[in-house]
Amino acid sequence: MRPPKQGFVKVVKNKQYFKRYQVKFKRRREGKTDYYARLRLTIQDKNKYNTPKYRLIVRFSNKDITCQVAYSRIEGDKIVCAAYSHELPHYGVKAGLTNYAAAYCTGLLLARRLLKKLGLDQLYLGCTEVTGEEYNVEAVEDGPGAFRCYLDVGLMRTTTGARVFGAMKGAVDGGLNIPHSLKRFPGYDPESKEFNAELHRKHIFGQHVADYMRQLAEEDDEAYKRQFSQYIKLGIAADSIEEIYKKAHASIRENPDRIGPSKDPSKIIKKRWNRRKLTLSERRNRINQKKASWKKKIEAGEVDA
Repeated sequence: MRPPKQGFVKVVKNKQYFKRYQVKFKRRREGKTDYYARLRLTIQDKNKYNTPKYRLIVRFSNKDITCQVAYSRIEGDKIVCAAYSHELPHYGVKAGLTNYAAAYCTGLLLARRLLKKLGLDQLYLGCTEVTGEEYNVEAVEDGPGAFRCYLDVGLMRTTTGARVFGAMKGAVDGGLNIPHSLKRFPGYDPESKEFNAELHRKHIFGQHVADYMRQLAEEDDEAYKRQFSQYIKLGIAADSIEEIYKKAHASIRENPDRIGPSKDPSKIIKKRWNRRKLTLSERRNRINQKKASWKKKIEAGEVDA
């Protein structure tokens, strides 16, 4: 015999409900951290003692791309190395700092900087000729293994052709060992299950941007000037974009070190509103000067001994 069908049961939010209610973590409530994914990205195998599980963290803002390699500890995450797309003007990329090509450059910069820091940059050169094809780092036989890390996308949508995979591809071509497949790169067709490497190469060198520049310049000149005002101001034409990124890749490989802002020491104005604390030698010298001054006054008879 079937049990009778139960109707709609209203959730009664009474005292007992609120007494037992437990809020989610703060960063989950704010939509900043996916703890379900983070748990799997931070927990290491139990047979690997004191070996951190490294993550390639990629985050996008309106004007910048942040790429970091980090590992978790109880006291907080430790950043091993970081690279930002606002560093790309040092390498010749002065506009379009958040597109797919810029994401690739930022990932490449991070990989080369990290490997140089670890002393592996000459051992693992990565993919020096960019073709858009699949590339995986192979560990050398007589030497340290390739640096392995895992992509951390946070709460970003992982759609096919997303920029986050451009940053990952740059890091892989730079010499990092990151598990991945071709299914999320631009050029992959889910219906035919075929990968067009040439289309992916075009995205890496910013040719999708160049094609749109040409199309918009023909169709609507005002929209072109409004959309690509920074490119026009810097004198960047659609035909020169590929060469800019080729030079940037070579420059990054040549010198991946962080270039700080150049400041003229003579123009730095120190803002200090209180007196600087004297050193021990300065305090002793001050006391000796006071003693000598009093001694001179006593000898001159200006004050009574």
